[in-house]
Amino acid sequence: MSEMKHVMSVLVENKSGVLSRVVGLISRRGFNIESLSVGPTEDPSRSRITIIVMADDEAYEQITKQLNKLVVVYKLQDLTNDSYIERELVLFKVSAPPEKRSEVVEIANLFRANIVDVGASELTIEATGSQNKLQGMEDLLATYGIKEITRTGKIAISRNSKGA
Repeated sequence: MSEMKHVMSVLVENKSGVLSRVVGLISRRGFNIESLSVGPTEDPSRSRITIIVMADDEAYEQITKQLNKLVVVYKLQDLTNDSYIERELVLFKVSAPPEKRSEVVEIANLFRANIVDVGASELTIEATGSQNKLQGMEDLLATYGIKEITRTGKIAISRNSKGA
């Protein structure tokens, strides 16, 4: 079987140590987490963890069974084959000397990104979107010289009302 990308939305108890237990369960089985994001939900006693992992179907099934056994897990939703919305936040620190600054700002505007910091010879740009959008922006900014990139993890939510 070949590995494929699996997207999980895990609703968990919002307390110390829960993230460590969930991540430990996955990593102990030898899987690398491609993306991980966690934050509180509309209910302050619960958090949502979005996990993207590469695994074959059989191994992924084992991961989900083990996660569902954890007392701190309220609900696990596999978004992989569902219709879902996925987003990520990226900060780009880009070389932007005065003579090139307007070109870099134009690229940011094209991608509906925000300039969040201005230095003497660089700009910091905040962008959100899909992986394809952010990669396209990165490719264009690379010609100006990207000094640093930092990303959140991807977050995802089901398009339909049966969400976790």
